[in-house]
Amino acid sequence: MQNPTKMSKTPKLMDARRMQDILTAQADTMGHSFFINNELGIVYGDARVFRLVVKQRPPFIINDHRLGIFVRGEADINFNLQDRHITPGTLIYIGPGTIINPIRLSSDIEVYGIGLFADFPMPFAPGHWPSAFNGQVRDFQIHVAPEDITTARNIIDTLWHIVRQPDYHRPTVSATVAALMHHYDEAYRRNIADQAMVHTQKQTIFDRFISLVNQHCREQHQIAYYARRICLTERYLSTVIRQASGITAKDWIDRALVTRIKIELRHTDKPLTQISDEMGFPNPSFFSKYFRRLTGQTALDYRRGQEIKRE
Repeated sequence: MQNPTKMSKTPKLMDARRMQDILTAQADTMGHSFFINNELGIVYGDARVFRLVVKQRPPFIINDHRLGIFVRGEADINFNLQDRHITPGTLIYIGPGTIINPIRLSSDIEVYGIGLFADFPMPFAPGHWPSAFNGQVRDFQIHVAPEDITTARNIIDTLWHIVRQPDYHRPTVSATVAALMHHYDEAYRRNIADQAMVHTQKQTIFDRFISLVNQHCREQHQIAYYARRICLTERYLSTVIRQASGITAKDWIDRALVTRIKIELRHTDKPLTQISDEMGFPNPSFFSKYFRRLTGQTALDYRRGQEIKRE
């Protein structure tokens, strides 16, 4: 792995002019791997382009639209104060106002991408931009299927071929860019839908778990029982419950069980030994220790305290 130069604190503007200043001097040795004019920039796989940019001492602020395909290698990059670990098969979008701070780049990275600078003739009328680019998100990084990467690569390959022709035909370039943006937008929409589905599935599991806990917490104190009932592994159920609620599955079981015990202590005259047995504890001693650990007081003190409050 390669560590970029020490970072500065104030973001530097990395616009078309700055990119041209950095890359034009390398045209003789690297011209086969990038294209740049006042409207459009293309990086065609060569990691040296990114290493030249990183040497300018990030973080950088971007005032245009950039779309990338991460094909090989790994990178740790901070986008808008959020750390991201980028792996092969990732589509990357960086929009206006994004602050980007490359932290670590592997030595074998291969990235294809375009920059749509301020003078680029955008193919969409105001109010008709694809949702991924209309300002609702500043950046995204989406891991997609291999066929999505292939499609994105094919579009950039076509764009690369077009811009290197003697006649730079702006309408064709603009239309090809539109195709790429629509492809990214579709991937973005699918990702949002997938996240929503995962959220719904997790919520369904959580609701089922809580229902079972409320029904069976008196006799079933272990996660394994509920995992079997929902046909999940203990580990996965525990993960889902924590993600859905911020509380562990065992905590939910303990909360429900302690609530039931408190009801018995407050509203019945049952001996503690009977409550212990009905609540599925192996013996009264274990029951007493459990209640004290969860509440900070003994079961008898709790019962006496409630009786005093009623007087």
